[in-house]
Amino acid sequence: MEYTILGKTGLKISRLGFGGIPIQKIDAEGTRKLVEQMVQSGVNFIDTARAYTVSEEYLGKALKGFRDKFVLATKCRAESKKQFAEAIDTSLKMLQTDYIDLYQFHNPSMEVFDSIVAPGGALEAMLEAKEAGKIGHIGITAHSVEVFRRALETDWVETVMFPYNIVESQGADLIAACKEKNIGFITMKPMAGGAIEDTNLALRYVLSNPAVTVAIPGMAEVEELEKNIAASSNTAPLSEEELKACEQVRAQLGNDFCRRCNYCAPCTAGINIPSAFLFAGYLNRYGLADWAKDRYNAMPVKADACVDCGECEPRCPYHLPIRKKLKEVAAAFAAR
Repeated sequence: MEYTILGKTGLKISRLGFGGIPIQKIDAEGTRKLVEQMVQSGVNFIDTARAYTVSEEYLGKALKGFRDKFVLATKCRAESKKQFAEAIDTSLKMLQTDYIDLYQFHNPSMEVFDSIVAPGGALEAMLEAKEAGKIGHIGITAHSVEVFRRALETDWVETVMFPYNIVESQGADLIAACKEKNIGFITMKPMAGGAIEDTNLALRYVLSNPAVTVAIPGMAEVEELEKNIAASSNTAPLSEEELKACEQVRAQLGNDFCRRCNYCAPCTAGINIPSAFLFAGYLNRYGLADWAKDRYNAMPVKADACVDCGECEPRCPYHLPIRKKLKEVAAAFAAR
């Protein structure tokens, strides 16, 4: 396992980290198995969030006896000082620890950023928690280039988390600026939310960038963890063949695709929107049309149930035209 320093935090971490979103799909026992495997393999950076339902709770149980072997990061969306202070205390309780190495502001908009830094805002709670030893360092996560750029203009941001992968390089210049400013850069969505099937190529691409401190693919099974560890162990420069493969992925996916972050949920009609998009992708790619149709037909609520309410679209950090795309999914499967 390759290790590096997480920017100005001074924390020594593995370049492959663990993204805690998928823990919501498993249980406490499964989470413990993942943690045990991480200990054996040397993966020592874990990221979760207050918003990931049971993720903090399951990790808290799983980390018993192992807490000192990990750099632990979490985050929340609260804007006011009072709410943010309460969220930090809840995270400490759920994670069953008396300190959190890195606490992050969770994907604020530019307007929310204003609230965070205003008098009585969440930043005051963050700084007080740091002074009290409840948290070690302060970071921010973002999906917006504008928020990313603004974060780099502050004097309190120690890490930034942002999407970066073969098909999403919109933050490349800012990622390079992180390295110049000694701000740790955490790559979310290194496999574009699962849209990039070639795990080895995806992680090789991301970790070949020296400005990337750590990549945190989401994992729910030991097999996924082992595959990601194997992919991240090869630190040689990308070959010409790999570079060509990256171009093929870009041509195939473009940018108008679902990253399966599930921020669009809950759907008014009960559609599992990321799954609908995932199966539609398989319908037209990878020679898995039959597999896709079987999975899509098993969905209790299909894409054609969309009531066109539009509540999902403002929640999407990628501003996808979800209603239009659901209609396309329904038409594609109806035609098959």
